[in-house]
Amino acid sequence: MSVTMSILKLLGSMALFLYGMTLLSESLQKVAGEKLRGFLSSMTSNSFKRVLTGLTITAAIQSSAATTLMVVSFVNAGLLTLAQSIGMIMGANIGTTISAWLLALLGFSGSITSFTIPLIAVGFVLKMFKGKKRKSIGDLIIGFAIMFLGLSMVQSSVEPSFLEYVKNSINGFSDFGFWGILLCVLIGSVLTMILQSSAAMMALTLVMVNSGLNFELGAALVLGENIGTTLTANLAASVANTSARRAALGHSVFNLFGVFWVLLLYRPFLWVVANLVALLGFDNPLTEGASGLSVLCSIAMVHSLFNVSNTLILIGFTNQIVKFVTRMIPGKPQDEVFKLQYIHHGPLSTAELSLKGAKGEILHLVEICHKQFEIARDALGVSDELQFDELNAQLDNYEKVTDNIEFEIGKYLNDVADGDISDISSRRIQAMFKVIGELESIGDSGQNIGTILQRSFTHNSTLDTAMKAKVKSMIGLLFQGFEAMKKNLELGYENLLDISNAQDIEQEINEYRNNLKEEHLKNLENRSYNYASGSFFMDLINECEKVGDYMINVSEAILEIK
Repeated sequence: MSVTMSILKLLGSMALFLYGMTLLSESLQKVAGEKLRGFLSSMTSNSFKRVLTGLTITAAIQSSAATTLMVVSFVNAGLLTLAQSIGMIMGANIGTTISAWLLALLGFSGSITSFTIPLIAVGFVLKMFKGKKRKSIGDLIIGFAIMFLGLSMVQSSVEPSFLEYVKNSINGFSDFGFWGILLCVLIGSVLTMILQSSAAMMALTLVMVNSGLNFELGAALVLGENIGTTLTANLAASVANTSARRAALGHSVFNLFGVFWVLLLYRPFLWVVANLVALLGFDNPLTEGASGLSVLCSIAMVHSLFNVSNTLILIGFTNQIVKFVTRMIPGKPQDEVFKLQYIHHGPLSTAELSLKGAKGEILHLVEICHKQFEIARDALGVSDELQFDELNAQLDNYEKVTDNIEFEIGKYLNDVADGDISDISSRRIQAMFKVIGELESIGDSGQNIGTILQRSFTHNSTLDTAMKAKVKSMIGLLFQGFEAMKKNLELGYENLLDISNAQDIEQEINEYRNNLKEEHLKNLENRSYNYASGSFFMDLINECEKVGDYMINVSEAILEIK
């Protein structure tokens, strides 16, 4: 077989392995998506719980990259603090070591590969059922089987002579002493960055160790994998906000520090690994004649001990890590409010997790609408036409912003809806579509208020002091409505029991509008002010009353999800 064909077969086998890993991870997230989301967002009260959360979720979905991306996304959405995210990333690094143990203990056993095809058959049967959960379980089983089938094909696809050549080339690095160790760390980092999967690189390392690669050099490759795996989170965070970029940098700091101190104590570290493996009943990997399974388990132990010991060292320095990454990535003096804050990339692998970012963006849109009406209130108190024109231009700009953000959120929700979603997620998406539509209408009303005031300037029929005070009182009621709407959105369908807070404000707005309408008719009859000024005054009041209707519609949409 030609070298080209050997490389193509290896790449194809690796692709099959990675596909199995991806299918396994995504189906696990679909099976437990909503529970994972709640678990991830609630278990953050102390350092131990943060680490346990990251460990548990990564152990469940078999992907530290997926967990890290979730964490970065939640930080981006303002749902996790930086300190919370760093603790969970530490736990994710520990959780990912379980896959190394699975590969070491089962991946090179002929018994597991003989069951892969029957497992695929079982998964296919489950996918024929109508229930989405059963289909996801079927994908889970198929993904598990394909992962080990791919690993088996990786072993068989490589020509023994080619594998022998690679093994001997890397083993030759031992002649360079410590520089050879550093070279293996570099190789492990680069290959993991290229493959975008530490699990895939771990599989390749285990294949080479199983064929006779020196244990010390194999351990160095593992250290490099821990550096290379940080690239995924940093790439995802590169288009996110400042907090998300800091969380991704925290991941890099954790792994880089760990590799640094382990390299300083490399021989003692491997001695501890060898003794731990011996306590488990395996051969000492540092002695000649150690069995293949013993060396494979020793590589998995290197991965586990690295992440566990590094977490134990750094968990007490979380605040210092936060300060360091904050200094490295300083925030802007004033955050840019006119851009998307929380959804800078495509949906995550499950709707339940993706909708967290959409919720954060909706709350961001509420803040923008609130700010627009603060500007509208300020415009009421301006008598200078040039100064008013400047504020009116801001109202127009905010309306364009609400239009753009509503469009982007809607497009994102469409992408989420195209995936395999649960019934509750479907209802949440429909409610979010309604919510962003109402918020966009609030933005339109803010612009309309500016237009009405501009017309009053043009017709030389500005409002008197009493009229302005009454409109400002109405806008004050709207501010209470904004607070009630925001609170209901933050609570969400899971915790929102009733919307009496929003209903009370809406009723108060309606009653105030009705009272002003009756008073307006009397003032016209008594000629307290001219008809033009009175008309502009009531147009403003009616526009504000419409905003009250939009607000109550938002709260009703949340409650209707149940």
